[in-house]
Amino acid sequence: MIGKWHLGHGDNHDPAGFDYWNVLPGQGLYYDPEMIELGSKKICFGYVTDIITEQCIKWLKQRDRDRPFMLMCHHKAPHRPWEPSKQYANLFEDTRIPEPETLYDDYSNRSNAAAAAEMRVNRDLAPTDIKQDPPEECTGDDLTAWMYQRYIKDYLRCVQSVDDSVGTLLDFLESESILDETIIIYTSDQGFFLGDHGWYDKRFIYEESIRMPFLIRYPDEIPPGTTSDRIVINNDFAPTLLDYAGLEVPEAMQGVSARAVMRGESPSDWRESFYYRYWMHAAHHNVYAHYGIRTHKHKLIYFYSEGLGLDGTGDEPKMPEWELFDLELDPLELRNVYTKPEYQDTVRDLTARLEQLQSSYGDESLH
Repeated sequence: MIGKWHLGHGDNHDPAGFDYWNVLPGQGLYYDPEMIELGSKKICFGYVTDIITEQCIKWLKQRDRDRPFMLMCHHKAPHRPWEPSKQYANLFEDTRIPEPETLYDDYSNRSNAAAAAEMRVNRDLAPTDIKQDPPEECTGDDLTAWMYQRYIKDYLRCVQSVDDSVGTLLDFLESESILDETIIIYTSDQGFFLGDHGWYDKRFIYEESIRMPFLIRYPDEIPPGTTSDRIVINNDFAPTLLDYAGLEVPEAMQGVSARAVMRGESPSDWRESFYYRYWMHAAHHNVYAHYGIRTHKHKLIYFYSEGLGLDGTGDEPKMPEWELFDLELDPLELRNVYTKPEYQDTVRDLTARLEQLQSSYGDESLH
């Protein structure tokens, strides 16, 4: 386990069950980060993405070549505030990055939660994000456009170093003649708003935040270029890895192996929806607590504010709100159709399915 850990350290918070680990404390620094190697702290000089890559290659070189291995290469980047490597400090300098379609979203036809969020590119970014004052004549949409270009270019510069890291690791596996027999997974802990809806950060159940990248390479079993629209969730990650390793999945795990989906199959009993909950009400960026269900066609969301569930027990919430989006007609989630007469059957169906999912995961504290 090498790189970002972000689960605390010391006092039984260090990585457990690993033969070797070397992790960043907390988020870690982009430059000259401290790392904790098997409990010993030391400063590593250089750029964090390069350092983590070098540490991974070092471990791969000294691994036991007669045994299978699992390496978790966890990069800090890209995490705000972006700090690109000096190598890519001027990358995209003369390029205008295309703007997302919803950069100038006015949050009309939605719940109050969308407008209340304090993570707007044109208003809420910190000086460490922008790194210079905007031109005095820059106001309104012009300011939004200027801030977005500053924001997205530094993001892409950080990602370029991660891309380099992936290439370096793939090249090493190929040099060891084990590339095709090694299962390689590239994923993340969540999605992120990159100017979508005028936002940065995450937390919301909206598409850009809940959709997680998941790329897997295993040509002996997975045809190259295969894609799937099946719903795989992060609860499935551990069962899937255990399946590939030939190990049983403990009953306590809530997910299921997605190995068949990865092969391009369409299991008849595969899930048709998933559950989401964000419980830290107004704790970060003033994002309201909420939960919801997403199917292939719809998304139902309940902003329960002070912690109430669907039955309304306890103190009355200050501003409970519902949203329903028709993802086929409105993929950008700009029109809340919860109160529309033609969607009332859908509302009833999804509300019942939402309660069933909450119960199945033991998340019944709201009822």
